[in-house]
Amino acid sequence: MRTKRKVIAIVGATATGKTALAIEVARQLRGDFEALNADSRQVYRYMDIGTAKPTAAERGALPHRLIDIVNPDEGFSLGRWLQLAKEALDEVWEQGRVPIVVGGTGQYVWALLEGWRVPRVPPQEELRREMEARPPEELLAELRRVDPESQEFIEPKNVRRVIRALEVYYATGKPLSHWRTKDAPRFETLVIGLRMAREALYERIDGRVEAMMASGFPEEVRGLVDRGYGCDLSAMSGIGYRELCAHIGGEMSLDEAVARTKTGTHRLARHQNTWFKAGDERIRWIEANDGASEAAARVVESWLRGEAA
Repeated sequence: MRTKRKVIAIVGATATGKTALAIEVARQLRGDFEALNADSRQVYRYMDIGTAKPTAAERGALPHRLIDIVNPDEGFSLGRWLQLAKEALDEVWEQGRVPIVVGGTGQYVWALLEGWRVPRVPPQEELRREMEARPPEELLAELRRVDPESQEFIEPKNVRRVIRALEVYYATGKPLSHWRTKDAPRFETLVIGLRMAREALYERIDGRVEAMMASGFPEEVRGLVDRGYGCDLSAMSGIGYRELCAHIGGEMSLDEAVARTKTGTHRLARHQNTWFKAGDERIRWIEANDGASEAAARVVESWLRGEAA
């Protein structure tokens, strides 16, 4: 019987240090590892600072895949990411390496690890424009009517996800929750979760937002607009981008944009924690402190040897 291949995943809320942990684990174990991005915003080109994309130095320390794969004006979906991720896994395995899935987009992570059957429904731009013109609460009510189970995995305030769920329903006649059926996994998985106290996480988030602004985040957004990527694009609806778009458009001050970016990122962290819950037995939790890399390296090393992690 053929031994199943192995996949490591490092998950958790934004700003917990997932990328840094993956790099440190790979360095300490001196093994052949390669990271697969599971952040739905880091797939876009030219959007680097605001998505906390791994730097060139970090990518040099640990090769990364599924970053910078589409332009901001291109449609992108869970189905497309899943297809690319499966192809990337096969390539990494063929090279004799161990893939490390790194990211906080829970839908991406669990779809890959649990073998979700996701319909390949391309974005319908005309339909999206029509839905974007409708009140968000009206869209949410319609989604609750056709797909009551969606409230378990779609944040009500995430209009983009609500629209995507309706788009899938209109295209297939079946709700998105129907498509979350699973195939048997074709690989063994170790999921490591990084966690920290909420107030400490918020403090870290706020510091990172300030650092992003000082590193040129406002200029990055202006550059995107100058390239012709309008603020109405789905890619530009991400936290920080929409606030800075509003600032550029004269709708709010820079201070207000920064404050709203911090608050929005706090909200994102809470939502991410609904995908990665403290009591989830699939996840091996590690405190996001100075000893995290050593603890994670021990767990990974034992697991790769076939010992209990």
